[in-house]
Amino acid sequence: MFECATCGSRFYDQEDCDDHMDDYAHWAKCETCDGQFRSQRAADQHMNALNHWPTYECETCTMEFDSDVARDQHMRAEKHFERFCPDCDQWFMNNNNLRMHLNSRIHRGTTVLCPFCKSPFTTASGACTHLESGACPRAPTLNRETIYKIVRENDRNGVITNKLIGWKEDEERSKWEVNPNAYNGNYWECYYCHRQFNTASALSSHLNSPFHKQKIYHCPNKQGSCGKQFITLAGLFAHLESESCGLTRFENVQKDYQTVVSGRGLMTM
Repeated sequence: MFECATCGSRFYDQEDCDDHMDDYAHWAKCETCDGQFRSQRAADQHMNALNHWPTYECETCTMEFDSDVARDQHMRAEKHFERFCPDCDQWFMNNNNLRMHLNSRIHRGTTVLCPFCKSPFTTASGACTHLESGACPRAPTLNRETIYKIVRENDRNGVITNKLIGWKEDEERSKWEVNPNAYNGNYWECYYCHRQFNTASALSSHLNSPFHKQKIYHCPNKQGSCGKQFITLAGLFAHLESESCGLTRFENVQKDYQTVVSGRGLMTM
């Protein structure tokens, strides 16, 4: 009997066995080169003879191991994982995901306070969303427009605010009502971006969100030529918190946000 090197199927004829391994790619293979063998034993002999056993390298130091298990034991003991949170025993696919995890509520807690009602938030962008949406019970007059006015008046040189022609505060504050004509027979459709919603109330929420309003802030990173613009101050803070343009650190944004929203000054970049 001739046995498949991978699945163990048995054949009376060597040719039949070879055809099966061809069809299902069941040949035993060298883990380093392209060699293929009729049995795992033959593959092991080949790898022994040519020293073709794979090595497993530590992601941080230069040590090598014969198995991934030994490598992982080493990296766990030495905390040598590149994208690993030792506190949570969790790996991440890329550095950005790891950074977002480390800056999340799990590790940062809720130490950023609303300057008015003292509600706790994890990030400055979260606190700004709370204020710009008019959700603060101690500052009911604050919203995206009033905060922009405060920041703009203290940003004479346009460090983070755009110089707008024809800024109409009343239009920015106006509320949209959904017309029955917005129903296209299946969904409620936005006239501007043509996104479709299941209900009129969902379309109304979309229209009265900042989604279609002017971009009134920009990234202050002139040296890095970032150039990104934002509809809300929360959007600008989220961009800076991501450290994607390298202007400032996450921690600095948390320290400076109350100064910005209170109008006492601008971020120290």
